[in-house]
Amino acid sequence: MGYFPFFMDIEGKSGLIVGGGEVARRKVRKLMPFQPRLTVVAPVIARELLADKALTCVQRAFREEDILGQMFVIAASNEADVNREVGRLCREKNIPVNVADEKEACSFLFPALVKEGRLTIGISTEGASPAMAGKIRSSVEASLPHGIGEELERLANLREQVKKEIPAGEHRTEILKQAAQNCADSTGRMTGQEKGKVILAGAGCGAYDLITVRGLNAVRDAQVLVYDDLIDERLLSHTGESCEKIYVGKRSGKHSMPQEEINALLIAKAKEGKLVVRLKGGDPFVFGRGGEEILALRQAGIEVEEIPGISSAVAVPAASGIPVTHRGISRGFHVITGHGAEGSLTEKMETLAALEGTLIFLMGLGNIEEITEGLIASGKPESTPVAVIRGGFADTAQTIRGCLGDIAEKTKQSGLMSPAVIVIGECAGMDLFGCETALEE
Repeated sequence: MGYFPFFMDIEGKSGLIVGGGEVARRKVRKLMPFQPRLTVVAPVIARELLADKALTCVQRAFREEDILGQMFVIAASNEADVNREVGRLCREKNIPVNVADEKEACSFLFPALVKEGRLTIGISTEGASPAMAGKIRSSVEASLPHGIGEELERLANLREQVKKEIPAGEHRTEILKQAAQNCADSTGRMTGQEKGKVILAGAGCGAYDLITVRGLNAVRDAQVLVYDDLIDERLLSHTGESCEKIYVGKRSGKHSMPQEEINALLIAKAKEGKLVVRLKGGDPFVFGRGGEEILALRQAGIEVEEIPGISSAVAVPAASGIPVTHRGISRGFHVITGHGAEGSLTEKMETLAALEGTLIFLMGLGNIEEITEGLIASGKPESTPVAVIRGGFADTAQTIRGCLGDIAEKTKQSGLMSPAVIVIGECAGMDLFGCETALEE
């Protein structure tokens, strides 16, 4: 096919949208970042369009004279006959026209667009699959270097300055090429920074696609990636080729690097002027020692930022159909470390047993007997529902359900392995999705 992706300046140019419904609204939304002068004509126009002061809205039926003087026309009404007539009239007068859902009637197609400052990327499947074009757009948009819009603005200003001061020729071209290369190498974050920076980013719990967009952008920008256990290794493929990747995973009974050494490593790499991303499972501040790392970094004079992550405390139960709060059942929840490194769990059980709401124990599978027996001894009924969940977002996800009186034995018999989340309370008896992985007697 002969669809060439021309990039035309439509700022301040006249465009016509025939139609005032949802399709027209989507077209307007795509066009407005490019600042054309749009007129919308339709008997009925959506409230959102009428409220937009940047648009001229005319509430009546389309007339042939409406297309006169327009740089382009979009036929997006709910009437197929009207759209085809608009397309025919525009083609007769050589006015570029796009007719919604009528590829043969179009003289141009709407691409899936990525717009970031001066950067515009158009993606087209020549009408074969707009949905696929949209998926590719999302992937491209997510892969853009952080701050690319600001960097391009800086390059544009530099280009004008170089054109004024340096005659056309190879020397000017080389300067501009080198500036662009420097921009690409910097990935938009470290430009102009002599000091390094550390970003603590939560990777979410288990599945790689549970990381936030901001967290993923940080991984892509990283010059040094310091990462934990329980990180989906697919996230590592998003780093640049030159990124230094350092594993410092810590698991109960299997420590590969003491916390003090991790703190020292982050400080040392930042002092090299690097952008260091500390990628931590779940959320950095939920039993992730993120606070300790930030305090050490701040004391060393290092700039630091925190990007939240999805915590297994709420997400893993949710994946098994267990809400940690539910109206009429639980008005709150408490997240507790389930190992005894900070003192005997038994000493805390009287306080925990008296709490209302859902109790959530992380890192507690090895101490499940001590937890359940301690709560029962402190007055919590043996019949209190309990769920033990492993890998809520993995193919091997497993949920063991029972009560305080029998869950320890059920879990032992199942052979369930760490890491697992223990949920105790009335909400633990819920199964909103009817999970097939639930093991019940």
